[in-house]
Amino acid sequence: MRKTDVLIIGAGPAGIFTALEMLRKGSQKKIMIVEKGAAIERRHCPKVKTGACVNCKPYCHITTGFSGAGAFSDGKLSLSYEVGGQLPELIGEDYAQRMIDYTDKIYLEFGADTRVEGIGQGEEIKKIRLRAIRAGLKLVDCPIRHLGTEKAQDLYYAIERYLQERGVEILFGHNCKNLLLEGMRCVGVVLENKGIEEEIRAEHTVVATGRRGADWLEKLCEEHGIAHQPGTVDIGVRVEVRNEVMETVNRVLYESKLVGYPKPFKDKVRTFCQNPGGFVSQENYDNDLAVVNGHSYKDLKTENTNLAILCSHNFTEPFNQPIAYAQKVGELTNMLGSGRIMVQRFGDILDGKRTWQKELARSNVRHTLPDAVAGDITAAMPYRAMTNIIHFMQAMDEVVPGFAGAETLLYSPELKFYSNRIKMDQQLNTNIQGLHCLGDSSGWTRGLMMASVMGVIMGQQLAKEE
Repeated sequence: MRKTDVLIIGAGPAGIFTALEMLRKGSQKKIMIVEKGAAIERRHCPKVKTGACVNCKPYCHITTGFSGAGAFSDGKLSLSYEVGGQLPELIGEDYAQRMIDYTDKIYLEFGADTRVEGIGQGEEIKKIRLRAIRAGLKLVDCPIRHLGTEKAQDLYYAIERYLQERGVEILFGHNCKNLLLEGMRCVGVVLENKGIEEEIRAEHTVVATGRRGADWLEKLCEEHGIAHQPGTVDIGVRVEVRNEVMETVNRVLYESKLVGYPKPFKDKVRTFCQNPGGFVSQENYDNDLAVVNGHSYKDLKTENTNLAILCSHNFTEPFNQPIAYAQKVGELTNMLGSGRIMVQRFGDILDGKRTWQKELARSNVRHTLPDAVAGDITAAMPYRAMTNIIHFMQAMDEVVPGFAGAETLLYSPELKFYSNRIKMDQQLNTNIQGLHCLGDSSGWTRGLMMASVMGVIMGQQLAKEE
């Protein structure tokens, strides 16, 4: 059994920035970070050489390891409190924006690009917003700092070295099996490494396991009575079009954040993670679930732009397993695609037919996920979600002419697991003394910046105690 003052489970942005801010505030507490994956310099996806996903075991290097999925994502920092989850509801909008500005300066200190996308171009933004209003959509203003997939890895490596050089102990390759509770107080965790279990005791335990750990955390909440509530789960597709279609939006906004409530269901549907000149990518979860995502490099560009269209699902009694529901949708899609990501042309969806590989080969839009398999995503996507996606894309076509073209590609499944929202106060305390839950797995944040902000707030709270 080992002891530490602050134990952080998960080396994603929320966990990293908790430790980072404690050091910046002069904390003398002993800090330990536990990470299931590898150090960032040891994270390598073999698909670069193999050309196809080999479903790495025991985990996917794209989603697991130091900096979490952030190191291999497009690396975009949203600089507005209106984007990135519900954290402003917990801490207040003004405070959330101040903390975003503060955290952004930390990113700059570690080498983030000083250029901010999506600002200026006033008249052109007005024209885009007017078209959105006419289409029944809302354009959310949000400046973006784009790290880039390859540059993000360099930045997080610098943070990794900073933490280690200042005494933060990082245990790579360790899986957190369970929490240790004495009454209503968390006193540490049980870790597993190569089949050997070990107890780590701590005054404060910070769980920041990202979207990957959302399902695991949900089970712990049920087991230990951690106050929580089922929240929202997002189910959708990744859309890929030629850059020419998105040229104006890419240039003026870089990322268009549009929200709508299409008929007949009027569910919230939104765009997410737009990648000009980007690549469609695959991620794998522990249960062999293959999901689609998008990457955007600073230097390496394609002829296409990709973005996600996500439908928010809110479930009521008696159902309380939204994450499991989304996983079942993904599993069915994977089954139809023989374990691979499925892709279909939008025109074929409207015509009620599947897409064939030979049809993809002669399209203007050349898909950037080489091992995606052509098929029929509507055979797996729930009717309600598919209807929402079709109507939203047709509204998007009024904002960006050509977006809902016959050759536009839709990849499935795109799923976001952050539905289990942990009940906490403004100081990020749960109903279990000594336990704090941060980042996307907490249900309060979505994306790099808000998760990092939550970590900064946690770091400041812990440093105050000294």
